[in-house]
Amino acid sequence: MRYRLDVVAPSIADAVANAGGWMFDRALGGWEVRVLVPDYRDASPLRILGAEPVSLEAILESHGGERYPQALAISADLYRSDPRIGAGLRLALGDGGIGVAMWGDGWPFDLEGPVGEVEHTLSLAARAFKAKALVATGASGQAVGATEAYRSGIPTSRLAGADLVPAG
Repeated sequence: MRYRLDVVAPSIADAVANAGGWMFDRALGGWEVRVLVPDYRDASPLRILGAEPVSLEAILESHGGERYPQALAISADLYRSDPRIGAGLRLALGDGGIGVAMWGDGWPFDLEGPVGEVEHTLSLAARAFKAKALVATGASGQAVGATEAYRSGIPTSRLAGADLVPAG
């Protein structure tokens, strides 16, 4: 069974912009990478990164219904807008074996525990493929930085396998 990274986002464009490099590097490392979004009709940007689209609604309706991923990246905005996502995230955090990282404004106050800044340093290949995926989303000209920043309430030792390290 392969390790898995699940990315939960309001759109494919948001997932690519905020976690595209991490997705590519994990896929290149042999991980299964899934992007859970409401609308996944044009998945070409995800294919560029080695990720597959999954219906967010189907996952939410099944209450997860399958094995948990080893790492989970989630949009803070989507967390706040859909209470079902919060319930699923609390289950994942309670599992104890899942590295959870969130992008966007702030760590939700209803999630307990210490929070730290973490980041993923993109490989040169990830930067190039993320740039191509961004163009495929219609975001041409957007600069691709050397890192992607997240917040996490999980000990960094658990995130190391997912290539996230403390920021700074």
